[in-house]
Amino acid sequence: MRTAIVTDSNSGIFEEEGRKLGIYVIPMPIIIEGETYFEGCGLSHVAFYRLLFEHKEVSSSQPSPGDIMEMWDQILFSGYDEIVYIPMSSGLSSSCQTAQLLAREYDGKVQVVDNHRISVTQRHSVQDALSLAEQGYSAKEIKRKLEQAAYESIILVGVETLEYLKKGGRVTPAGAAMGELLNIKPLLIIEGKRLDAYAKVRGTKNCKKRLLQEMKNIANEFQKNGYEIRVGVAGSFVEQKDHREWMDMAKEIFGGEDFHYDPLTFSIGGHVGPGAFGMGISRKL
Repeated sequence: MRTAIVTDSNSGIFEEEGRKLGIYVIPMPIIIEGETYFEGCGLSHVAFYRLLFEHKEVSSSQPSPGDIMEMWDQILFSGYDEIVYIPMSSGLSSSCQTAQLLAREYDGKVQVVDNHRISVTQRHSVQDALSLAEQGYSAKEIKRKLEQAAYESIILVGVETLEYLKKGGRVTPAGAAMGELLNIKPLLIIEGKRLDAYAKVRGTKNCKKRLLQEMKNIANEFQKNGYEIRVGVAGSFVEQKDHREWMDMAKEIFGGEDFHYDPLTFSIGGHVGPGAFGMGISRKL
């Protein structure tokens, strides 16, 4: 059986990298001032973060059913027997449920995975799926293994500004005003289906240090149980110096780990704003 791996750009994998990895990527749409753009196609992430700085009206969207089915049809027509599709978490978007409905038309040839991940941990799922496919596992078996490991991952994200959380209704206007006044930086957790507050820290530098220490503790727990881990670092930085500073801090704590950096995707960036920083850890299957 030839099994194709497909994901969306919320994984941090875009079309060019997808070709190198041997996978297919559906670009996520984003609507800016009424005009639709597609991630990885013509609008860079730095340019997108700058638009957020300029307070442009931004809203996320999901791929059209026609675009999804067209890609699936092309893949199956090109000689693949089955598809594993890994979209972003159903807890954060309805795009997964839409794909599950569409897959009913394919008589089991398309297996849609909902392992409740996004960003760097969604990338980890793609890496695991590729490894499992190379070992000869079927699409149905890969789906089962990925969903069984759904909660063996975690993401922490810190934000530079509360403006975008306030827009999304995750912080009240009064809470945002008080947070800005006291220089409070919330630390958010994405674990399974939910995006929740994890901690409140005074100042960006301290928030970064707290995030890295918490993630190091989590990594130690995984490794104490005999698990190999995957580590991913992400950010929505406009300035290269801020990107470098975050990477240097991460390397100081996780120097012995092989980790990958991704820009925070449009869907996440629109909710947390520019200057956000994050890290994800998953158990390697």
